Amino acid sequence: MSTTTDQQALPSLPQWQSVPEDLPVAIRRIKAALRARIEASGRSVEEVFAVVEKQIAARIAEINADNKRGEEVWPVIDYADIEAGTVAAEQLDKLKRRGCLVVRGHFEREQALGWDADIVDYVERNKFFESYTGPGDDFFGSVGSKPEIYPIYWSHAQMEARQSDRMARVQSFLNSLWKHQSEGVQWFDPERDAMYPDRIRRRPPGTNSGGLGTHCDPGTLDLWMTRENQQAFRHLFDGSIEHYDPWDAAYRTTGPQYPGSTMCSAFRTFQGWTALSDMDHDQGVLHTVPIPEAMAYLMLRPLLPDVPEDDMCGVTTNQVFPASTKWHPLLLEALTGIPDVKAGDSVWWHCDMIHSVAPVTAQKGWGNVMYIPAAPWCRRNEQYAANVREAFVTGSSPSDFPEEHYERAWADRFGLDELNDTGRRGMGLD
Repeated sequence: MSTTTDQQALPSLPQWQSVPEDLPVAIRRIKAALRARIEASGRSVEEVFAVVEKQIAARIAEINADNKRGEEVWPVIDYADIEAGTVAAEQLDKLKRRGCLVVRGHFEREQALGWDADIVDYVERNKFFESYTGPGDDFFGSVGSKPEIYPIYWSHAQMEARQSDRMARVQSFLNSLWKHQSEGVQWFDPERDAMYPDRIRRRPPGTNSGGLGTHCDPGTLDLWMTRENQQAFRHLFDGSIEHYDPWDAAYRTTGPQYPGSTMCSAFRTFQGWTALSDMDHDQGVLHTVPIPEAMAYLMLRPLLPDVPEDDMCGVTTNQVFPASTKWHPLLLEALTGIPDVKAGDSVWWHCDMIHSVAPVTAQKGWGNVMYIPAAPWCRRNEQYAANVREAFVTGSSPSDFPEEHYERAWADRFGLDELNDTGRRGMGLD
């Protein structure tokens, strides 16, 4: 079969730079156009999907083999090796294949435990629990504890971790796994991260938590319908599926997601969190489908004939991108939890990856983390940095998050004069 990549020979795709007014009509139009584009390349949708399905099946076989041998599915790398530049080639290969990582000893354990205690002091001094009005969004509100996700952004603990040399070193290491320069364009700077302030999670012993269902976060309908994403995922639809690379940043760093309650204004190479407590692997922890190429399966699946014409396998606006047993059973076979982690370890997963948080009953020990991703400096992240600066100065919730603004009147939040060079660069101040 022909696998032409001549864009002029392929049908053009309809594009929407904002949410279409009539979603069912828009979905039908984009699906018809995508099928026509694939077929114009000389391949059928089923043939292209079969290529992806075969690759996914091979990855699942590798994961099953690791499980059978009693080996960790998740790569685990010591921070000391990242700092020294001595990460072994086989570790790097496993990281690229699995798209997720635990960094052992990212911070000293006592440092992480101290940050955890500092956060408690910070919220108690400012009477957070007396003023807390409940979850600001339905998705994290589903976990069932009160509260589990704290809408706090500007504590000394969080800011010290975000602007630390150790964090910057790991972020640069992770960013460097991506192809950040192609087609004559440098899509991002792997050595400079944009600060993306996020919340904290504190889950006490004895908690019953509903967890979070399997989903991914790179976007919703905009992944099929906007100019930038049509370019980013061009190999899925132009007959060159064998060239699709989930580590290629081309076109991902330019356009934003559709506005909505689940959007992320920044481009993240990896999502991540830093552990503020010890956590056992069976205590309601993060799970992923450790296959970066799975996004190709998710993107192509709605085009198969068993899916209704106005349905994108459940993907819509203002809700997370779902992965379900109805439409994606093969992928969910690979769902794998993190190993045991200690306070000071950090956990990372490729921005496209399906992930979930397992439910837990009567949790043993604390389950505390602060969310810090890798978000390299690029055009998209530079634009969001202006909002981050304003939120930081005023103590507001950043615009990607519910407008709760608990910290505006808290006098002891982290201050502008406490930013170091990394922090200033991350906010676009230098």
